[in-house]
Amino acid sequence: MPLTNTRSSYGGVTKAFHWLTALLILTALPLGWFANQLAHAIYDPSISTTEDDIARAAQLFSLHKTIGVTVFFVALARILWAVTQTKPGLLNAENKPEAFAAETVHWLLYGSLVLAPLSGWIHHAATDGFAPILWPLGQNLPLIPKSAFLADISASLHWLFVWALGVALVLHIAGALKHHVVDKDSTLRRMLPGQSDAPEPPAQHHSIVPAFAALAIWGAVLVGGWSTGVFDDQSKATEDTAELAQVQSEWEVEDGSLSITISQLGSPVSGEFADWTAAIAFEDPAEPGLAGSVDVTIAIGSLSLGTVTDQAMGADFFDSAQFPTAQFKADLFKTDAGYEARGPLTIRDKSIDVVLPFTLELADDAATMSGNLELNRMDFDVGTSQPTEDSLGFTVIVAVELTAERDNK
Repeated sequence: MPLTNTRSSYGGVTKAFHWLTALLILTALPLGWFANQLAHAIYDPSISTTEDDIARAAQLFSLHKTIGVTVFFVALARILWAVTQTKPGLLNAENKPEAFAAETVHWLLYGSLVLAPLSGWIHHAATDGFAPILWPLGQNLPLIPKSAFLADISASLHWLFVWALGVALVLHIAGALKHHVVDKDSTLRRMLPGQSDAPEPPAQHHSIVPAFAALAIWGAVLVGGWSTGVFDDQSKATEDTAELAQVQSEWEVEDGSLSITISQLGSPVSGEFADWTAAIAFEDPAEPGLAGSVDVTIAIGSLSLGTVTDQAMGADFFDSAQFPTAQFKADLFKTDAGYEARGPLTIRDKSIDVVLPFTLELADDAATMSGNLELNRMDFDVGTSQPTEDSLGFTVIVAVELTAERDNK
């Protein structure tokens, strides 16, 4: 069997690409489906799930993503190889409508083999969450930032392109079976391993029109997805996000961030609270001692935590429906080593005294502060259904940064 194509048959390299791609796709699609079904069950509060279920979902997603990345590179290599090769002619070229449909499906299939895994990879790179890609290239992509908006868009595109790929795959298989069973020609046999006995195809001209037809189909898929709400913003704060009232403060926060980092299946996942207030009273003393106070209120529902945001809002975790806010009321102290905020932190219905060390830079009536502390989620009854660190670590790192100006009114 020759390695290169001829006008009447496919070579060994093309056949290897074809069947390798088929094996990868027919593995990735069911893996993704089963992983999604298990993930929906995990997020459904009416269904009892265990740490083993979470670990199993992560494994399925990791395999799905890894095979998807492999499909992307195999598809690129396949397309580059096809460009250098003679394209065997269609055996039914005289049937113009059928030939046009066949070539359109081929363009749709080739493009979807690139677009579906690429959009999934972009979604993975743009968001934080568990289920890493089991691939030496790492989890990120050049020029792809961590962005909830980009993650939502790419996830929607991935879903649409997977459907386009699935439809193209079904049509491709149906066409091959039609040739083999109904027409009884050599279309399918010349792609099978070994030497084929395919006849010389009739004279024909390959038009670029089917490629534009495939582009029109992708456009229709995108428009259809948009019209049905597939691209609706999924990153908005949940409906039970508390609306925080404005606070009176000696120091007005001009800018800042309040973030947490957890460990999911050994990988760090970071998120940020979009809505929080801080009432600050502070006067820098000449000597170590009491320097003021702070009262921080946090809207739990404003947390964005990558792919596990919905899970974090659930009854077993933050339970944002019943406990919409967290609070930290502390006294501020100047110490020999720097500054500390000492007081009770209340999450859910648990209050525990904590110490937040922080650095402080003062310049006239402006202040810049940065600090972090480690918490144990079990102290606040967060994630009690996962009593070990097999899937979710105990340690939660809280980091806060802000700039504030003194209100001299």
